[in-house]
Formats: sequence, C-alpha cells, structure tokens
Amino acid sequence: MNTQEQAKRAAAEAAYEFLVEDDYIGIGTGSTVNHFIDVMAERKPSVRACVSSSEASSAKLKKAGFEVEELNDTGNLPVYFDGADEVNRHFELIKGGGGALTREKIIASVSRRFVCMVDASKHVDPLGKFPLPVEVIEMGRSAVARQLVKLGGSPELRPNVRTDNGNPVLDVYNLDLSNAIAMEDAINAIPGVVTVGLFARRPADVLVTAGDNGVETRSRRR
Repeated sequence: MNTQEQAKRAAAEAAYEFLVEDDYIGIGTGSTVNHFIDVMAERKPSVRACVSSSEASSAKLKKAGFEVEELNDTGNLPVYFDGADEVNRHFELIKGGGGALTREKIIASVSRRFVCMVDASKHVDPLGKFPLPVEVIEMGRSAVARQLVKLGGSPELRPNVRTDNGNPVLDVYNLDLSNAIAMEDAINAIPGVVTVGLFARRPADVLVTAGDNGVETRSRRR
C-alpha cells in the first residue's frame, strides 16, 4: 500500500468513530470509501442497513455482509460517510470524480451529519484545480456546455462514461469558484443539468484529514 493509500486508510479508520450503530448509515463512493467499507467489514458494526450512492459501493457492501436499502425506504439518515476530490477551509467540496455526484448529493442532503474523509492532498484554496463534474441529460449536453462557457468554464465531455443514472458527465475546467455557493446555484439553474459536483450549500460537517503528521478531525461551525 503506497503512502496515499495508507493516508486514506488512516482517514477511514478515524472516521469510523462517527458511525452510529443500530441505525441506517449513508455510504458514498470512491477509493477512500472503499477503505471505510473494509474497516466496517473488519469491525462488523451492528447497522440496520446501508444506503449507498453507487452500484459499486452497494456491491462491495453486500460482499462484506451488509444489507443495502433504497433511500426511499429509509427516510433521513443519522450519518453519511464519503470522500472528496477537493475541499477548502469552509468544508465546501468538489465531488464527482467517480461519477456518483447526484446520488451523493441526495444522500448528503438527508443526512444529519456528513463525515468527509480525505488525504491531505485534497485540501485546496480556492476550489477548482480539479475539474468540476456536471451530470447532464444527454439531449441537453451541448446546450449546457455552451452555458458553462458563458460562466467562464471550459467543459469537456468525460469519454466513455455514463453515471449509474445513465447520464453523461461534463468536466469543467477554469471556473472561478471563489464563491462556490453562487456558482453551484448558477450551474444548477441551467436546463439540462442534473446536478453539479459542488457541495457548497450542503458542505461537510466533519472533515477527517490524514497526512504526514497523522490524522486531524475538525467539525464545521454551524
């Protein structure tokens, strides 16, 4: 396991402290989440069921012996665990590198606590070094791209990718994300956008960061 993977594993182990037993939990998507599921498989917590943001995470959870249920059947969740492609000092995130941004945003919106696990390389200020994912309806792909250009971005179609919802993803470079909430609102208002991978209106509540100096856990002031 290389250094970055070791950091992701350390972040996942630290985040496990926030797991609420005997209830539903939300599980995201990505390499750090995979480490978190591995930790769950080892420690075998008593959870009612998991609500997953992707087919890949659902398959891994089921293989580890956990029940997976649909969000429509569970209602609100006490806690949601996920990673991020970028995070700033306001706990605002870019997510969607794995293509699960819409389901991730839905689960985050109904979770009382959002625990985000990252390695130190994901900290940036401002957001935007990582291209911003935007899930779109196929027939509106070009129309959305033109509007993203008007907002200052350089959109590129992610090749050979469809989300679990069956939609394409545009990766947008060069956007000014210094006001992440305003940009999130502007992009979500474009007809044809399913959602944008900016988590600014619903940022993380807890940020668990692993790096060379160990693991740091911080909570957002509300």
